[in-house]
Amino acid sequence: MSDLRVALIQSDIIPDDSAANLTALERQMAANCPDPLDLIVLPEVFTTGFHPRARQHAETAAGPVSQWLARHANHYNAVVTGSVVFNDAKAHCNRLLWAAPDKPLQYYDKRHLFRMAGEHERYRAGRQRCIFTLGSWRVLAQVCYDLRFPVFSRNRDDYDLALYVANWPAARHDHWRSLLKARAIENQAYVIGVNRVGHDAYEQAYAGGSVVFSPEGELLVEAGDQAWVITAQLSEAALRDYRARFPAHLDGDEFSLVID
Repeated sequence: MSDLRVALIQSDIIPDDSAANLTALERQMAANCPDPLDLIVLPEVFTTGFHPRARQHAETAAGPVSQWLARHANHYNAVVTGSVVFNDAKAHCNRLLWAAPDKPLQYYDKRHLFRMAGEHERYRAGRQRCIFTLGSWRVLAQVCYDLRFPVFSRNRDDYDLALYVANWPAARHDHWRSLLKARAIENQAYVIGVNRVGHDAYEQAYAGGSVVFSPEGELLVEAGDQAWVITAQLSEAALRDYRARFPAHLDGDEFSLVID
């Protein structure tokens, strides 16, 4: 393993305007992303925002957003990831796309759908827990409401970094920060959370608060409530040292995760 250089892109998502959102993200990245980087993380549904009409702008495998991600992964020589509303010809899903330089797109479909907003009625739930590799780092990728389900995030000595992309409302901002910190402490892993800011099509407010926590739950960097880019360097030496000094993971309970 080597240190991981990451950038968190906290954006104000314009409803129903994919082109405008991609242009705004390009400007944020060009103005604020240092060189070199290993990982660039965008929010949940970063081209549409989280609302029922988003399915009208669903992405496909050869669509413009997939091409945009691949192009920017090559440009920055870094993985670029975030979720979009996706139509795979069978159903709509909330799909996190993982674009690595010069490699085919990989993906994770959001497992836990936010029933309080009817997401479970409009989208198909994912059926796999996905861990991607980035160099020698193992990265668990999840989406928003997944954060509330610790069993699905449980580290079975199979990942080093958990990342959560979200449209997490300001009304539950304390939950966002507390749960991210808890996931870091209980799983002895780095945790990244990337949220949006601004207001959606229904005037729901979002407070940002994109953040990186260390495996000990130490706050490494945190954004405010404006569109912004924050960066961090994750230390593999610190991760290994902490797990060696405090090997609580060796006493974890054995279990099987059943996904219906």
